[in-house]
Amino acid sequence: MKALILVDLQNDFMPGGALAVADGDQVVPIANQLMPHFDLVVATQDWHPADHLSFASQHAGCSVGEVIDLGGLEQVLWPDHCVQGTAGAAFHANLNTDYIRRVFPKGTDRKIDSYSGFFDNGHRQATGLAEFLREHGVTEVAVMGLATDYCVKFTALDAAALGLRTSLIEDGCRGVELKPGDVSRAVQGMRDAGVSLVTAEQIL
Repeated sequence: MKALILVDLQNDFMPGGALAVADGDQVVPIANQLMPHFDLVVATQDWHPADHLSFASQHAGCSVGEVIDLGGLEQVLWPDHCVQGTAGAAFHANLNTDYIRRVFPKGTDRKIDSYSGFFDNGHRQATGLAEFLREHGVTEVAVMGLATDYCVKFTALDAAALGLRTSLIEDGCRGVELKPGDVSRAVQGMRDAGVSLVTAEQIL
């Protein structure tokens, strides 16, 4: 069984959103094309409380992009984004959600961020995604979405570490690139962990 994991295809990560990823909306049609070619499709969804401690607004004198210690973990501070129940947290209007079997919310605990679709950043709590894939006999996953250098990367790394045969649909991702080279370093890190690179065309 092969599953497609759609990472955070939400309005706040799209052009015009609170944490816009350049050309993020261009991956939505790729997701729509690919979904029918997989046995199972799941999606992750950033789902933050309004006072999430990854938000720069929660730390006096701190600004977006700054790195702080949060509960013993390095935390990049972000603009307020994907707040539970807001339009920004909703999936892009053009995403065909009919194929999505289940959505896994993440980042719901205000005290810790959750880039990966499988675990929070401290690997303290699981989202249930790994168990869901196991229950459905999934042995292979392909990962795509937003953003390459954060949530996509950590989702793919965790999938590989869990023993799933993992591929990155490279043209189905876009990156934040806070620092020049972040995306290429993220892709190399995934390759080093055994994640294979594919294109949407190869799957189709």
